[in-house]
Amino acid sequence: MINVIGLGYIGLPTALMMAAHGVEVVGTDYNKELVATLNAGKTTFKEDGLDDLFQDALKAGIKFTTEYQVTDTYIVSVPTPYDKFSKKVDACYVVAAVKDVMKVCPKGATVVIESTVSPGTIEKYVRPVIEENGFKIGEDINLVHAPERIIPGNMVYELLHNNRTIGADDKAIGEKVKKLYASFCQGDIVVTDIKTAEMTKVVENTFRAVNIAFANELAKICRHDNMDVYEIIRICNMHPRVNILQPGPGVGGHCISVDPWFLVGDYPSLANVINESMKTNDSMPDFVLERIYEIMKEKGLTDISRVGLYGLTYKENVDDMRESPTLQLLESQQRHLAPGLKVYDPFITSDVVDNQYHSLDSFLDAVDLVVIMVKHNEIKENMSKLADKVVLDCHNICDLDGVYHI
Repeated sequence: MINVIGLGYIGLPTALMMAAHGVEVVGTDYNKELVATLNAGKTTFKEDGLDDLFQDALKAGIKFTTEYQVTDTYIVSVPTPYDKFSKKVDACYVVAAVKDVMKVCPKGATVVIESTVSPGTIEKYVRPVIEENGFKIGEDINLVHAPERIIPGNMVYELLHNNRTIGADDKAIGEKVKKLYASFCQGDIVVTDIKTAEMTKVVENTFRAVNIAFANELAKICRHDNMDVYEIIRICNMHPRVNILQPGPGVGGHCISVDPWFLVGDYPSLANVINESMKTNDSMPDFVLERIYEIMKEKGLTDISRVGLYGLTYKENVDDMRESPTLQLLESQQRHLAPGLKVYDPFITSDVVDNQYHSLDSFLDAVDLVVIMVKHNEIKENMSKLADKVVLDCHNICDLDGVYHI
C-alpha cells in the first residue's frame, strides 16, 4: 500500500493516477474539510480529466483520511513555500510530514519526497528528522526524491507522458521506486542520486523563468522605442537556433515564479543572471499598471474604477491563483492608494478580491478599458464583445483594430 501525504495540486493527481493503475493507495491530508470533500465523491479543484480519473480511482478503492498509515511506502507531496525576503525554501511542511511518518512507519519503509525543494534540502532538513527518530537511513528507512514535473491545466496528460527523475542513495531502491511510477508513467524514468534530482527539477523551471525574463525585458526595450516586440520575436524565431518565448504581464504559479528563488537564496553570490531575471519577471505587473495609466491619459480616460482586469488565475483555463500576476498588480495598486480596479475571471466563482464580477457581460458593462491579464478560452471566443472597448492585450491574442500591448 502507498500512503500519499498531502492531497493538493500534486499529491491528489498522483494518488488518483496510482490508484487508477492498480496500486493500493490511501491519501492523507491534515485538512479535514478537504478529506471530507473527497470522501463525498468530489474533487477539490478544477483540472481537465481530473474528475474522470477520480472516478476511476474510486472504483479501484482509493481511500482518503487525516490519519497516517502503517505501510511500507510513503509519498510526501506537501507545499514548499519560500521566504520572500531571504529567497530560501521553507521546508517546514516537508519536515512536519516526515516527522509524522516516523511515528507510524515500520522499519524497512521507503519515504519518497515529491515536493519541490532546493538542492541540499533533503540532506539538511529531512535526513536529521529520520535519524533523530532512531532510524538508520539505508537500513531502517530508505529515502528517495521523485520531484513532480507537471503543470496545472495539463496535469493528467503530463503525469502519464512526462519523463521523471528518481533520486536515491541506493540504486536498487531507486529502481524499486521507478517500478512504482512506471505503473502509470509512459515517459522515461531516470534514476540518479538525491541532490542531482533536487537540482534538475529546480534548474528546469529556472531555465524557463530566464527565457521568459528575456522576452519580458525585450518587451520593455521595444516599448521604450515604440517597436513591435511580437513582430520582432516572430522574425527572430524563424532562425533555426532561436526560440524566444512570448512576453506577458508577469509569471505566476508555484513553479516558475518560485523555484528559481531557491537557487538565488542558496547561492546569492553566484546566481546573478537568475536573480536579475526573476526581478524582471516580478516587475511586469507594475509595468502593466504603468501602461494602464499611459493608455488612460492617451485616451482621455479619467476614472480608474472604469478599468477592468480580465483574469485572476496565474495561467489560462485553470482555477489556480497562486502567485497570480493579477493579484500582484492589485497589491501594487493598493500600495499606491489608487481606487480599485474591477476584476473578472470565469474560473473563480467565489469572491476573493474587491470589485469582482461573476459574468463577462456584467464585467464589460462596468468598464471602458479592458486589460487581458489571462488568455482564457472564454475571452478568445468573445473578442467581438470588446469592439467598443479600449483594450490592453498582455498576450497578443486580440485581433481588433487599435489594441494596445505591453
